[in-house]
Amino acid sequence: MKTKIAALGCGAIAALMLAGTAHAGAVLDAIKKNDVVTCGVHTGNPGFALADSSGKWAGFDVDYCRALAAAVLGDANKVKYVPTSGQTRLTALQSGEIDVLARNTTWTYTRDTSLNLVWVGINFYDGQAFLAPKKDELTSVKQLTGATICVDSGSTTEKNLADYFAANGLTYKAVVFDQQEASHQAFINGRCDVYTNDFTSLASFLTTEVPNKENYQILPELISKEPLGPAVRRGDDDWFAIAKWVLNAMVQAEELGVTSHNIDDLKANSKDPAVLSIAGAGDDLGRFLGLSKDWSYNIVKQVGNYGEVFDRNLGSGSVLKLPRGHNELWMKGGLLYSPPLR
Repeated sequence: MKTKIAALGCGAIAALMLAGTAHAGAVLDAIKKNDVVTCGVHTGNPGFALADSSGKWAGFDVDYCRALAAAVLGDANKVKYVPTSGQTRLTALQSGEIDVLARNTTWTYTRDTSLNLVWVGINFYDGQAFLAPKKDELTSVKQLTGATICVDSGSTTEKNLADYFAANGLTYKAVVFDQQEASHQAFINGRCDVYTNDFTSLASFLTTEVPNKENYQILPELISKEPLGPAVRRGDDDWFAIAKWVLNAMVQAEELGVTSHNIDDLKANSKDPAVLSIAGAGDDLGRFLGLSKDWSYNIVKQVGNYGEVFDRNLGSGSVLKLPRGHNELWMKGGLLYSPPLR
């Protein structure tokens, strides 16, 4: 009996030791071998993903890609950006052309259950809206019956439009484009009465591209929920865990008040175990993901916490000047909430 108990005890200890070390998955192995994270992004969406004249990418989604690279490779610049359209983004991920899709893509039941993909979380809460000329004196989406509406194909936007108009007994004519840039130009040229897309995309379009923007308005209603977030392929639990906890670490850092500017001081002087873990000076949480102890330090130091990334690309530090709204932290009335890193 004692021998059996001893054997069981040794087995339990061995199991705990194995549980303390992550087994690297195929995606992580390939990323480390190639020394680059391949990230699918938008072809060009100011605030989320846009390349400048020198080919340098910037944006809210771009910074998530950079955070992944900082966590996995220790260098936020080790990212290969693959521009994807609404039609090609999901197939690019399914085929393995990209390691992760970070392209303000809506997390839906059908996408999550039938496409062999999985969303790692919600990094932006949005909703579908309509952009219209002020001269039409519209005050509600329900006044749009009979309107010609520009819409992007390959997105939830097209189906939301059909569902909402059917539910409210409204008629419309859709002018559908494969590329968002084509939808933008068609609206500017007057080929449609209104243009529909996520509120934030419309605000970005209105701010950065529409001539005489003071002559246009975004109608007040949102006709859908658009929980946006990064996605990875199913079947590699290790990579899914890394992608998920990179996002959570950015939110948790903001919750704790850890920024790219104060993280070194907090690493040296803080007494808070949670802060020290984020700063890479506390418990070694990286070993559970197959990463270095300073994985979360590298994210915050090189890219910033969630709030810094939002402000730089979409908020007060950007040309868009968007309010945080639902994308504020939970303790400030928003919906952002990270599970504890411990």
